[in-house]
Amino acid sequence: MEPAGLLRRIGAMVYDGLLILAVWLFTLFPLVMVSNDAVSGPLVRALLFLELYGFFAWFWIRRGQTLGMLAWRLQLHNGDRPFTLGQATRRFLGAILGFACFGLGYLWILIDPARRSWSDIAPDSQIVYVR
Repeated sequence: MEPAGLLRRIGAMVYDGLLILAVWLFTLFPLVMVSNDAVSGPLVRALLFLELYGFFAWFWIRRGQTLGMLAWRLQLHNGDRPFTLGQATRRFLGAILGFACFGLGYLWILIDPARRSWSDIAPDSQIVYVR
């Protein structure tokens, strides 16, 4: 199995980002319609964060790939073991940390011999290209 490169991963991230944006819009539109005003605050941010986590955790555990990964022919490889909720949580936190450090967690792919990002290293998994 060939480890996925940075450009393919970015393509999948953009695709998944658009899907997350659509999910958030479906969440926020009814809230705005009910309140007839802008919605904000810690509860709204917490709801959106939980939706983000739920989206990724559900796809990683159920399919081993998000819809963006499917479109870009990427697969989460975890050896012969099923991907667990704990691993999904570590992967999600590794991804957040990788973005928070100005993308360094994903640029790590360019220097890691196994081409793993921080979100791959945290749960001891890897994203591979499926031919």
